[in-house]
Order: sequence, then structure tokens, then C-alpha cells
Amino acid sequence: MPRSTRLLLPLYAFAIIVALLGLWGLWYALGQPVRLADAASPTHKLQCASYTPFDKDQSPFDQPFQLRPARMDADLALLAERFQCIRTYSMTGLEAIPALARKHGLKVMLGAWVNANPQDTAREIDLLIASANANSDVVSAVIVGNEALLRKEITGRALAAAITRVKAAVTVPVTYADVWEFWLQHPEVAPAVDFLTIHLLPYWEDQPRDIDAALAHVAKVHQRFVKRFAPKPILIGETGWPSEGRQRETAVPSRVNEARFIRGFVTQAEAHGWNYNLIEAFDQPWKRASEGAVGGYWGLYDADRQDKGVLEGPVSNLPLWTHWALSSSALMLLTLLLGGRPRTVLAALGLPLLVAFGAGCLGLWGELLRTDARFAGEWLWGLALALLNLACLSYTALALSQRAAWRQRLWLLIQHQGRWLVLAAGFAAAVSMLGLVFDARYRSFPSAALALPALVLWLRPLPAPRGEVALLAWIVGLGIVPQLYQEGLQSQQALIWALVSGLMTLALVRCLHLTGRQRGKTV
Repeated sequence: MPRSTRLLLPLYAFAIIVALLGLWGLWYALGQPVRLADAASPTHKLQCASYTPFDKDQSPFDQPFQLRPARMDADLALLAERFQCIRTYSMTGLEAIPALARKHGLKVMLGAWVNANPQDTAREIDLLIASANANSDVVSAVIVGNEALLRKEITGRALAAAITRVKAAVTVPVTYADVWEFWLQHPEVAPAVDFLTIHLLPYWEDQPRDIDAALAHVAKVHQRFVKRFAPKPILIGETGWPSEGRQRETAVPSRVNEARFIRGFVTQAEAHGWNYNLIEAFDQPWKRASEGAVGGYWGLYDADRQDKGVLEGPVSNLPLWTHWALSSSALMLLTLLLGGRPRTVLAALGLPLLVAFGAGCLGLWGELLRTDARFAGEWLWGLALALLNLACLSYTALALSQRAAWRQRLWLLIQHQGRWLVLAAGFAAAVSMLGLVFDARYRSFPSAALALPALVLWLRPLPAPRGEVALLAWIVGLGIVPQLYQEGLQSQQALIWALVSGLMTLALVRCLHLTGRQRGKTV
């Protein structure tokens, strides 16, 4: 028996062990808990948190609009353990909030929703005045409008008039809340309020700040407002960091980064005596429809009201890392079982590593799909890409393994239908690239879903229709530079997508060359 044959199975077993260790190392690194200084405890309550009373299956656009009193009662009981007050944004449906806040020992910054409809705005303001006067023991302030200037739904003069009307009718302080730049753009509003409520969200800035620069930016803006608008007090009415979603330039959402920002901000604010309100109490899945995946993950607790570890204790970016490690390991072993015995020593060493890479990518794509998919269409698209990866895993296992009986028949089927695998991979990459070039703000990078198809088709190209594949290759390749220009070279997610796209372009070109050679032989 040749020496290479005798070594085949031991080398194969060794490579499988190394691949499994690599998979578990990947998931452990992603899920390893990080310890930070605590921001809150039962004996140290924070100032205030934004509260919207929707369950994970609800939104303010529901018809009929109906909140759940039991949910609001349980929510405020939970928040009372960590906060002194809550901030609300609308009056409609929230008439019971002051009584519930009283029950749980909370103060309320009561908000009225101001929009472009004068009748809706007037109704909200009437409810705000009535509730503030009836609950002066728990209502600490009222907020006439939230980011209405940003949305261009009201003029600064009309807003100032509404604020003046409310001030004349209530005994508590009156303010308006907006992103800090809009206070500077509409100086006529500041004289009307008792204090300014500014929103400071470094992730959403026109020039996003990374987590290391975010707190310094908040402090700089706050100091600027203190100097400009003295002696009126300043409330940081919204500040926070998302735990999931796409990277914006250097601003990376993650649970650890959310905890770093919130805990660092609380320490900074309390050291300097700032007034603040954190956004937000609970994740709001409904916001993902309009703001992308990131919009649904600003909560200190998740949508199931489970602690995300943002305020205290160890925090992990991937609490379910063991589930993904087990599932990707099982997928890897099943794929190797499908392929059977490797054909060569090189295949024995390379096949487990390549399959482990694919299983890891598929797990990463599954986690991204779990957190980021917003609509049925996105779920279907994500599942289609998962099936593409499974097909690529099968193709890889069969290509590098000995094939007999049913495995040979399956291999011939894949070879015969290989053009569809190439077209599917190229189409998915092209559609994704067009979305990231022309409509990128709320789209996540699908690098994990297309890394394996790109690598497999580059290593083992398949013949495919020349015209269609050439068009797809041009779309993917030409999109690399503009998407990098938009995202910036400091965005790791954008750079990874550029690498995957470049590899996909090369893979499609290799498929074109293979098709050309086969046609030449036929002629």
C-alpha cells in the first residue's frame, strides 16, 4: 500500500479535529463575555429611559391601535428597579402611564407627538395639558414634540407658538426634543422652552463616531450647548448605541459596544452632573421596517424584556454562541459524511477546513438573518442564500471525495445543473451590490452568505451561460469602488464585502473562461 494511502485517513482525522477546533474558536471569540464596570444596580438607579409600550408583535401603525395594560404595568415595574423616571413620546393610548408610574414610584417626562397634521397635534397637546395638570405629582416635565423639525413637519415659529401655549396651561417645565443640530438651525425655539432637550446619537451622526470617540463627542456638544444657551438647563434627551445592525463608517453596533457606551456615558454624566435620558428601555422590532435592522436594537432590554447585559454584569456579543458552534459543527460533519472518503492527501487536509469555513459562514449568515431580516421577502431571500451555500458545500464535498454509486449520480446531477449554481451565486452578488451602491443606508452586508460560493466557484469553476455571467461579473466588479467610497475605508464590514465581491468577480470570470474552453473543444 502506498505511503500516501496509509496516511490518508489519519491526516483526514487530524484535519477534521483542527477544523472543529477552529469552528469552536470562532464562536467562542464572538461570544466570550466582556467584563465592564457596572452602570446601575438595585441600589444605584439611573435618571431616565425612553419608553414605548409595544410588545414585539406591535407597532404604532397597527389598526386598530390597542396597547396592553398588563404589558405596561410589568414594564414599569421592571424599569423601576433601575431608573428614577421614564420618557414617553405620545399621548394617544398612553393615558394610563402616569397612574402606573405612580404605582411603581417613577417620575414621567410626558411627551406629545407633533406632526404635520394640525388636528392630530392639537389633540395630542390637549391630552398632554390635561394629564400634566391631573398628575403633577409624577409628571416632572412635558415635551412638546419629538424631532418634528428634523422631519420638516412643522416650522420653528409654529413650534414655538405651541410650546408657549402649553407653558401657559401647565405648572411643570416645558421643553422640545430634537437632534442637537436642529436647535442650532432653529434658534427661535430655544427662548420658548424652560430647558433644551437635545439628542446625541454618535452612531447616526452625519459623520459617525466610533465607540472610542463617541463619549468625547457627546461631552463636546453638551459643553457647546451649555455655553451658548446659558442659563437654560440642558437635558440630553436621547443617547445610546445599537446592539445589532450594519456598520456606519467606523461606528460598529454590538452588545459590547452598547454596554461600553452606556456605562461610560453614565459615569461621565454623573461625574459632571448632567441631566440625561437613555434610549431606550426595550428593543422595538417595528422600527426595523423604517430604519433597517439597527433601528430595532437600541434597547437596554430585548423585545422579550430579557436583560441584554447593557447596564451591569458581563456582556456578550453572541449569547447563543454555543448553539451556533454545535449546529455548524453538525453541519460540517454531515457534509463530510455526504462526501465520504477523500480522494487525495491534499483533499484530506483541505476538505475539512473548506467545509468548516462554509459551515461557519452559514452560521454567521443565520445569526445575521435572525437579527436583521425585516420582512417575509428578506427571510425568503436569506433562506435562498442559505440553500445556495448548502449546494456549494455539497459540491465541494463530492468534488474532493471518492465517488461511488449514489454519490456519483449526485455528482453528475450537480455537474449537469452547474450553470444554475453559477447564475444563482452571480445573481445574488449582483443584486446585493446594487443595493449597497444605490440604497445602502439600511442594508446589512451579506458577506457571510456569499463568501463560500465565491471561494468554491473560484477553486472549482463550472461552465455557465457566457452573456448572463459576464453581465453579473461586470455589475459585481464595477460596484466595489463606489460602495467603498460611500462606506469609507475604515469600515471593516465594507472592506470584507469588497474582498468577497472581488473574489466573486474572479470566480465568475473563471467560469466564463471554462465555458469558452469547453466551447472551443466542441468546435
